[in-house]
Amino acid sequence: MPQQMQTIIVFVPFVIMGAAVVALVVSGIYDLIRPLFDNRFVSSDAKKTQDDAHDGARGDASHPMRDVRRSPMRRLADWWRTLRDRNDDDDDEPDEDLDETTSSLLAMLPDATVVVNRHDEVVRAHPSAYTLGIVNDETIANAEVRAAIQLVRESGGRRRFDLTTHTAAPEVVVDNPDALLVGGVSEATRGSVKVQGVERPNWLKVTVGRVGEFVVVLIDDVSEPIRFAGMRDAFITNVSEQLLEPTKALEQLSDSLANDALDAEQVAWNAHQVRSSCDRLDRMVSDLLLLIKAQEPVAPSSANRLSVADLLHDACDATCDRACKFGVSVVTDCDRPLVVNGDREQLTAAVAKLIDNAIVYSPASGTVRVAASPSDDGDHTLIRVIDQGGGIPKDEQTHIFERFYRGANQTARSREGVGLGLAIVKHVALAHHGNVTVWSRPGSGSTFTLELPLAR
Repeated sequence: MPQQMQTIIVFVPFVIMGAAVVALVVSGIYDLIRPLFDNRFVSSDAKKTQDDAHDGARGDASHPMRDVRRSPMRRLADWWRTLRDRNDDDDDEPDEDLDETTSSLLAMLPDATVVVNRHDEVVRAHPSAYTLGIVNDETIANAEVRAAIQLVRESGGRRRFDLTTHTAAPEVVVDNPDALLVGGVSEATRGSVKVQGVERPNWLKVTVGRVGEFVVVLIDDVSEPIRFAGMRDAFITNVSEQLLEPTKALEQLSDSLANDALDAEQVAWNAHQVRSSCDRLDRMVSDLLLLIKAQEPVAPSSANRLSVADLLHDACDATCDRACKFGVSVVTDCDRPLVVNGDREQLTAAVAKLIDNAIVYSPASGTVRVAASPSDDGDHTLIRVIDQGGGIPKDEQTHIFERFYRGANQTARSREGVGLGLAIVKHVALAHHGNVTVWSRPGSGSTFTLELPLAR
């Protein structure tokens, strides 16, 4: 390598280091004399303001070349002050996110959390806050929570209160069920219709407090214990009421035997009443136990993959005797190999309840059709149970999934039920991360659609 090149290579680092030292020295000197500049120019600016006011009073247009005649040092100082003030303004802006320590602490809490900034914008939210109806489109959707946030921001402290929300019932658009009943329907009955879904109440304990510039909302979902308590109370109340019938029938039978009223017909009738009441009580207890099991969500796994065709086959077998008894035929249609995740006992019982319900409300020699197909988006399977009964009035369709609800259009067949079948279907659907909807029109029958996620 030439001697000159070696000299340059050695000399350049020293030049860079020297320039850095000079820059540091200049910066230090300026920091020392900056107060002098600031005081001088503040006084000068005040004097300039007074002169401008005086000139304005005289109608003078001032001096257009005054700013041009400013010294370079004056202009450099003004530029430095502008840059410094801009940095100070940036430092005054509050951080729009929580610090790492607070974020880690909130992540450890078992409750769902929502963080709201000073503009009432949601900067962080647990996914369940959306499903519980607290957050929607990055804003607080519930009026009570908004009021608590405003109160905490103004007066500090914390607010705790109980809150009940409802997961909105989705309006599901499906093909017109009339087109599924018979093949040759008129064009007027084809198309799509909206069907009524089910909604679920959520019982929450909400705590609102302030952390720095932010307001944090803690959401404790206590819905499951409250549902279980409601189920337990309903079980005790309704079982107690249902026990009265077999008890009364047993009392009548024992009176007949004790009074030597051994009329064969009367004894047979009393015995029949006892048997019917016991059968009704047995069905109710079985349904309530199944309803309690359906409160626990079912997690998808490779061990609970189920064929939809097998589920329909098992459900039809379970209702075969009832269909033969009432002279109703059941037709199934499931050509595609659809697979879902779930509990076989619960899903079979849910489909069987829908089929049994359709059989009970169908006329003699009627047909109940059970069909399964994938949804339009390919993510769910739709199990439809279609009957040719009298239909359900519109005002009753929002109540038929409630426990022990009995509609006004009861028949001699349906009086044997206890009003738990459709409640079981609803809770089984929710436990399997699905939904159940109903389409019905008086005089045109009903279509119940059980929607379940397809297995992945």
